[in-house]
Amino acid sequence: MRTTMSQVFHHTAVAIFLTAAARPVEASAQSCPDALRLTASMSQPVATVRYLADDALEGRRAGSPGARCAGAYIAGQFGRTGLKPAGSDGWYQTLPLASALNPEAPEGDGRNVIGMIEGSDPVLRREVVVIGAHYDHLGHGGFGSLAPDMPGAIHNGADDNASGVAGLLDVAQRLSAGPRPARSILFIAFTGEESGLLGSQYFVDHPTIADTMVAMINMDMVGRLSTGNLIVYGVDTAAEWPDLLKPAADRAGVEMTTRGEGYGPSDHTSFYARDIPVLFFFTNVHSDYHRPTDDWDRIDGPGIDRIATIVTDVTRALADGRPRLTLRRGAGQPATTGEGRASGYGAYLGSVPDFTPVNHGVRLSGVSPGSPAELAGLRKGDVIVELGGVDVADLQGLTDALRAHKAGDEVSVRVLRDDREVTVRVVLGSRSL
Repeated sequence: MRTTMSQVFHHTAVAIFLTAAARPVEASAQSCPDALRLTASMSQPVATVRYLADDALEGRRAGSPGARCAGAYIAGQFGRTGLKPAGSDGWYQTLPLASALNPEAPEGDGRNVIGMIEGSDPVLRREVVVIGAHYDHLGHGGFGSLAPDMPGAIHNGADDNASGVAGLLDVAQRLSAGPRPARSILFIAFTGEESGLLGSQYFVDHPTIADTMVAMINMDMVGRLSTGNLIVYGVDTAAEWPDLLKPAADRAGVEMTTRGEGYGPSDHTSFYARDIPVLFFFTNVHSDYHRPTDDWDRIDGPGIDRIATIVTDVTRALADGRPRLTLRRGAGQPATTGEGRASGYGAYLGSVPDFTPVNHGVRLSGVSPGSPAELAGLRKGDVIVELGGVDVADLQGLTDALRAHKAGDEVSVRVLRDDREVTVRVVLGSRSL
């Protein structure tokens, strides 16, 4: 369901946007794809996904030339939308990518891309709502890839997370059209999410604004609404979230499932850990997740637009509302262990989920070479139904079961294999070893 504003965006502003993006801020410093040529016949938000997921950007690994092209494209879009630069250096905030948490993180520096709409109220403008989406992905695979049989293949990350960036730009366009909100709104495209939330963590440690952040809304993998319902995490992080969310989803005609947790394997975690209420919009994992097949032609563009409608409505209500949100602490636990959406950080099993729906459990498409899962004898086709005595109903259940353990723990894993039950013992490893 597209609004009048969306139609205007799609049919009149798109050409202006693409022309601006075709001349990125530092085009002279590197060779970036011609956005106008790539996407001239496309409307937003698919045009953004098409550009960011082009093979020429080589999977947007943080710190890579392709990631710099992506960042320049986003900065150009921010500028055309009418946002004000809000980084430490114009649109950008440069950060080191080295990570003690993840030694597989790329070397060198990455860049967050940051723009702002300044609030209209002389008092409330010092309170800021943050809307974010990460723009990095896995490059040519390696660490984090779920396609170990395709080494070196470009992982374009159309859903993860060019779709979230497309949503971010869609919301920026809608809110920039006015009226100006009472509170300020900060739009951030994060780098280094795939390497351990590096960009978002750096931002909360080194904010480029002196104002108070009152909420953070994150969009990560919002490109597959047509294949399932919208899932929104974080509703227990503020007392007011349910009353803001449901009317917005109803108006957009979107079926929505809500979860309370404020922590999870994406950038909102960095903010909730600093006592900032969060929401995380997500259309679930799928068989292309962290694989080379996550490409732009599988994206549900109208679905991204509908999710952007919800985020816009919630943000406007929040930015104009008095008083601000009532924080609720303790909505879930920090993911210090576990496998995240599929690969994660900390305690490590090495299972590679299939994502094909099963009645109960997590089916494996394989196991990582040399991993605890392989050493224990787990293999492709196994369906994990229990880990460490904890029932595993789905991928979230596997993550929750792993959170109860640390690297070095020996646990039992019960699987269904060829219509029979098999139990193995696994010594969990660590990605930091």
